Amino acid sequence: MPIYEFHCDSCDKDFEQMTTMSARDQKSTCPHCGSKKTGRKLSVVAVGAAAERGSASQGGHVHSGMCGCGKRMGSCGMN
Repeated sequence: MPIYEFHCDSCDKDFEQMTTMSARDQKSTCPHCGSKKTGRKLSVVAVGAAAERGSASQGGHVHSGMCGCGKRMGSCGMN
């Protein structure tokens, strides 16, 4: 069963929950405050050569040119 990330609009906290793929878009109950005002977050996954080197798991990120640093792809020093 996949793990999905959710955000609670009531208490402004994030949480993870194992949910079936068919139920992934249903509202989940926040484990912090019990609210149903939750939504699924967009999860980012590192794929490719950088993921094989483990840079994402070591605190870095796979540079896509969208990190906001303003530098060209691969030159921000974050990868």
